[in-house]
Amino acid sequence: MTITDSDNKKKESKKSSMQKAEPHGNSHIKRIIGVISGKGGVGKSTVTALLASEMRKQGESVGIIDADITGPSIPKAFNASGKMSADKTGWYPEVSESGIKIVSINLMLENESDPVIWRGPLVSKTVKGFYTNVIWGNIDTLLIDFPPGTGDVAITMMQSIPLDGVVVVTSPQDLVAMIVKKAINMTSKMDVPVLGLVENMSYFICPNCNKHHDIFGKSQIKAIAKQYSLNVLAQLPIDPEISELYDQGNIEKVNHKSIKEAVKKLITKNF
Repeated sequence: MTITDSDNKKKESKKSSMQKAEPHGNSHIKRIIGVISGKGGVGKSTVTALLASEMRKQGESVGIIDADITGPSIPKAFNASGKMSADKTGWYPEVSESGIKIVSINLMLENESDPVIWRGPLVSKTVKGFYTNVIWGNIDTLLIDFPPGTGDVAITMMQSIPLDGVVVVTSPQDLVAMIVKKAINMTSKMDVPVLGLVENMSYFICPNCNKHHDIFGKSQIKAIAKQYSLNVLAQLPIDPEISELYDQGNIEKVNHKSIKEAVKKLITKNF
């Protein structure tokens, strides 16, 4: 079957006719960045929290949508244990110690350990509502911590929310490298630009001998970046201190050179 110019025009027309959701009338958001991964277990939420914290340190006003409805972990990183408030106007995000605005299903549940046993359409509707029904006020950057994979929620978010782009998080293993390519290819099909790659758990520096160890194998991030003409934003080490501060709700205390450089690249990019 031959694809004609008419077919291409129909596809372009269909794409252009897809309406993006509007934020709440009292929300004014300069840029929206998704943080995605092809699979779980690569530290995507940790990277989201680190980016948000560093953006705040660099003077940005920041918000986070925790879109991982069945496995929300962003509130834990910021020690956000209160409940979001609401009135007839809309929902109000919780605010971290440094002023980062946070929305998560865990901030709406009676008990944070209650499971969310929902089907895909309801999950997608809820996440979309985190954008349209929440009063974000004036913020420079809204980060969206996507659920892992390329399922319903990711598709809905990319179709309905006006993303300026996504950051793809990966780790050095062969399997992860293959899966992250799927995530990159999905963004291409959804017409969402990839702003750069972050490789988490990239290496380990021994505190005793100061040697560099590739615990999960040799990094492939530069090869993947070259293959897809993308930028490497950061290669983050395995650092027990980061995990400890995350678990303590003190992620905002992390200071890491690679994250500082990654954030500079993101907030100075001309969207």
